[in-house]
Amino acid sequence: MKTICFYFQVHQPLRLKKYRFFNMGRDHNYLDDHANRAILQKVARKCYLPMNELLLKLIRENGKKFKVSFSISGLAIEQLRMYAPEVLDSFQALAETGCVEFLAETYSHSLSSIIDEEEFVAQVRRHARTIESEFGVKPKTFRNTELIYSDRIGELVSSMGYRTMLTEGAKHILGWKSPNYIYACASNPKLHLLLRNFKLSDDIAFRFSDRGWGEWPLTTQKYVSWLANPDLPGEVINLFMDYETFGEHQWAESGIFDFMAHLPRTALETGKLSFATPAEVARKFQPVGVLHCPYPISWADEERDVTAWVGNELQNEAFSKLYRLKDKIAAIDHPDFTHAWNFLQASDHFYYMATKWFSDGDVHSYFNPYDSPYEAFINYMNVLSDFEIEVDKKYRESVRSVTA
Repeated sequence: MKTICFYFQVHQPLRLKKYRFFNMGRDHNYLDDHANRAILQKVARKCYLPMNELLLKLIRENGKKFKVSFSISGLAIEQLRMYAPEVLDSFQALAETGCVEFLAETYSHSLSSIIDEEEFVAQVRRHARTIESEFGVKPKTFRNTELIYSDRIGELVSSMGYRTMLTEGAKHILGWKSPNYIYACASNPKLHLLLRNFKLSDDIAFRFSDRGWGEWPLTTQKYVSWLANPDLPGEVINLFMDYETFGEHQWAESGIFDFMAHLPRTALETGKLSFATPAEVARKFQPVGVLHCPYPISWADEERDVTAWVGNELQNEAFSKLYRLKDKIAAIDHPDFTHAWNFLQASDHFYYMATKWFSDGDVHSYFNPYDSPYEAFINYMNVLSDFEIEVDKKYRESVRSVTA
């Protein structure tokens, strides 16, 4: 019997307002509060609320045999508290079923794992505390921003006590091997790795409503037949995707909610499929081999690497300038500066600066407020330059107060 493991990513960045050069030194409010509220409430109405209601119904209907998992970034939780607290209530209702696992990640949905290990660990620990506070459960499984993983990142994650981690089933790492098994981290075999089956995940996330796709329309029966096919190798089928797939990327009119409404029972009735959370999968199956990953991979674009965020000079300049502020931010230790430092780290800001073409670019551009990567870079650097001035000013004040 194969096991289906659903994982959904919930994240919304705090978007920056149009910030001109002439704003510097005068305006230190960097966020577009109107856009952040409007987008969050729109996604809550179209995706989070109806999908959470459906999942709760499916869990109750299937005698708790249906299980899913989520990671919700700290920045998303902040916005849900402000703009849609009823969504947090609905996630809490899911948590109470015992059939939903909440995963740890970086608080800011940041790229800290590839540049600053100390910041990475601090963000993961902060996020874990936030999840435990909101949902009453301590995360046991880790997923990094955009499923970024390497041997070194795995070593860091295992050092924080995690024994299960999610990442991409990248072809250039797997070679001939299948993503439908558990693998062990090369730097610490105690860390078990669940790999995304990108084809079966993207059939739902990207191709579901594509009328030009040879398999359209994708019915529940057809999809379940693929999962239950005895010729499909492996023990676990990891279906990882953005939660906004449901109702936002794939509109309700596409039939995506009806598809999911029938999936659990159709799968269970085959007698060949079951559902489990990532932590349950890691307990149920043993690794079949070691996954060697010397360089970071992710679930983005054709290359499955990190060049979506740090692949050009614009991104690298912004990325480096931001993280040079880290020590001063820590020395200042002021909540306003820490908050800005956190939302400026969100990976989305660097993704908006990407100049390469992506197969999934249409989805990522859905919430992109910029007309070009150059506009995104200029706006971000204007904000960052003003923030740097304010950080330096506050840092000098703190040094004087200590030496006085």
